Amino acid sequence: MGTQSTTVDDGLSPQERFERWRDLVGRTRVAEATSAHGDTFTAGLRLSHLGPVMLMATSFPSARFRRSERMIRTSDQELYHLTLLTAGNHLLARGRDQAVASGVGDLSLIDSSHPYDGRFFGLPSTAHEEPRVAGISIDLPISSFPVPPDRLRDLLGRRLTAREGTGAVLADFLLSLDRQAASLKPAEASRLGALVVDLTAAWVARELDDDDVLPEEARQRAVVESVRAFIRRNLHDPDLTPPVAAAAHHVSVGHLHRLFTRHSHGQTVAAYIRSQRMAKAHRDLADPALRALPIHVVAARCGLLRASDFGRAFKAAYGLTPREHRRGAPSGPAAEATESAESATQ
Repeated sequence: MGTQSTTVDDGLSPQERFERWRDLVGRTRVAEATSAHGDTFTAGLRLSHLGPVMLMATSFPSARFRRSERMIRTSDQELYHLTLLTAGNHLLARGRDQAVASGVGDLSLIDSSHPYDGRFFGLPSTAHEEPRVAGISIDLPISSFPVPPDRLRDLLGRRLTAREGTGAVLADFLLSLDRQAASLKPAEASRLGALVVDLTAAWVARELDDDDVLPEEARQRAVVESVRAFIRRNLHDPDLTPPVAAAAHHVSVGHLHRLFTRHSHGQTVAAYIRSQRMAKAHRDLADPALRALPIHVVAARCGLLRASDFGRAFKAAYGLTPREHRRGAPSGPAAEATESAESATQ
């Protein structure tokens, strides 16, 4: 997979930075981009190719994007654009529709086949920092999306939440995917791109309150990813078991087992819980910020209450005791790099 990461500022004047950033964004979002911060413009941007999906993470000062009828006639890539704001505010108008405001934790969906006017307003994260906008977005072909375009018409341009349900699962997945994208192999990236499409379709089905718009395969894959996300969020709970995960998703344990093993290369729900507990313990033991925590407390934070069982399982998984792993773990920047690499494989 190709991942391009840049701060868009090395050796460039502010205006050149803006033009460079605008050109990179314009690879999939063809629009007239302007900014009132041309004299001081700085931005960061990462582009990752995930099969048919383009993942983009960017931060920038306030900016405006306008896509006109003329641009559409000249070049329409027939894409859906989904944006998750992590900083700042967004005001979006499609055609003659009234502008809709959204903020941090909101999702917005538009397409490239209709005009729009989007204004992004930065907010300072501290009293001493300049206002910034930040977010994660995906661009995916309309032709590859399993929900018919006419069913999405009423969702386009609306303020939609990513704070609960499938929207929260989708948002968490996109943020995690951006952190790990640079470490993915091409085959992994393509599979995860297909999963992004499935999760987006599942989120759309929830917003439409109509599961029937989803093909069965897409619905199954979305359920499995929702279960994985539920497990990762609840690793601290020693009572986390397959029946608990099944109950949270309103399915039987047997049905969940069949779905999970089918879409996880044979891995069971119980095995996934164990592997994620061990992986979290492995990361936490190497974290310099957690060095003061006793090993048994680190294990308990991962839902592992029996110290002797934890020690045996950890050594079986990693070839070292928890104490040996902690003693040999790097600190500072090296530790951060190690943790990032391990997270990318989970």
